[in-house]
Amino acid sequence: MKAQLLQGNEAVAEGAIAAGARFFAGYPITPSTEIAEVLSRRLPQVGGKFVQMEDEIASMAAVVGASMAGCKALTATSGPGFSLMQEAIGYACMAQVPCVVVDVMRGGPSTGLPTDPAQGDVMQARWGTHGEHAIIALCPSSVEECYTLTIEAFNLSESYRTPVILLSDACVGHMRESVELPGPDEIRIAERGEPGCEPDEYDTTASTIDHIMPAPPLGSRYTVHATGLVYDRQRACLAETGDPEIAGDLGRYLREKIYHHRNAIARVEEVEMADAEVAIFAYGSVARSAMEALRRARREGLPVGLLRPLTLWPFPTAAVDRMAEQVRTVIVPEMNLKQMSWEVQAAVEGRARVVDYGRVDGRLIRPKEIDALIREEFRHHRPGQ
Repeated sequence: MKAQLLQGNEAVAEGAIAAGARFFAGYPITPSTEIAEVLSRRLPQVGGKFVQMEDEIASMAAVVGASMAGCKALTATSGPGFSLMQEAIGYACMAQVPCVVVDVMRGGPSTGLPTDPAQGDVMQARWGTHGEHAIIALCPSSVEECYTLTIEAFNLSESYRTPVILLSDACVGHMRESVELPGPDEIRIAERGEPGCEPDEYDTTASTIDHIMPAPPLGSRYTVHATGLVYDRQRACLAETGDPEIAGDLGRYLREKIYHHRNAIARVEEVEMADAEVAIFAYGSVARSAMEALRRARREGLPVGLLRPLTLWPFPTAAVDRMAEQVRTVIVPEMNLKQMSWEVQAAVEGRARVVDYGRVDGRLIRPKEIDALIREEFRHHRPGQ
């Protein structure tokens, strides 16, 4: 396709259309509103539905309902709205409803810094809803990735029957870049299918960790059971609430259907890691500053590498484990206070020093700030340079 000038939020909307999304319910909130604005025009053009709801609670509930009816669905919000959506996200986790939630992060808590970027929702994406559950969260660093990772979010949600979070931020969402988006023949789309069994067999057939069946839509030829209560996976029906065996089986399955496949789900970009002595672990818009700092360091002969997770959850433990075996120091710059740094530190297990650098003042971490961390590290280990 020819190059076009796109905003990150516009690319998210176009990625959703390309992935087959035909329903959006949402409530305007800075800095995600452009996603709703674009989809209000684009969805009717492709036979889809756009609904502006009265609030974010209703928005998430409508998205869950649309998906259960057989439609690929999404919503978009920012931190305060994301908080309001958590109960319905938990329902989607329990009922195994595929859907996509785009959170364009801004400063907080509460109203916070409505127009400034932050990365403070990382842990909320993982643990925002109550109870034991697993989640998938992707994090774009460019306008092109806003498009491709939105498509990937839908693919993962369909494959694993789960809500998927796209963690953008105000910087990525509002920046404009010249991009050449992949054409329809260059992208993979996971279609919404039917269970691989006959309707009279469905009540006695359960998904396994290795074979996760598509969910039949409400009103189909299958008998559909949907509940936020514990249910019997084998019979796909309501269980006795006091049966610990059934509850334990379901709880473990909801976690393991994602963690069993975490190495297939996790996506990372490794830059100049072959000979790196110091690595930067950075994601989202901060990874752009980290990349420039890496280039400057390399021009001066400093062996610095970058590990950029595109998947924040499940955490890319295998990639961090490889990094910890190689480098002596990992620098973790992020627009929060150690939300990912703690995860890196746990995965490194003392094999490398972890240096965290956080900002929560609404300002993007700049390359020169990461430069200073790199230089300090090499001054400490290479006296006289």
